[in-house]
Amino acid sequence: RITDHRINLTLYKLEIVLEGKLDEVIEALKNSMREIVLGKEA
Repeated sequence: RITDHRINLTLYKLEIVLEGKLDEVIEALKNSMREIVLGKEA
C-alpha cells in the first residue's frame, strides 16, 4: 500500500508503482495542485 496523506491518496498497487508506473500518483498530485491554485484564485 502507498499512502500520501497530503493529498489523501491511498493505492494498493505497490508492484505497479515499483515498476515505475506512476501515472495514478502523478495525476492525483496534479489534481491536488490544480485545486490549490483554483482555491487561491477564488
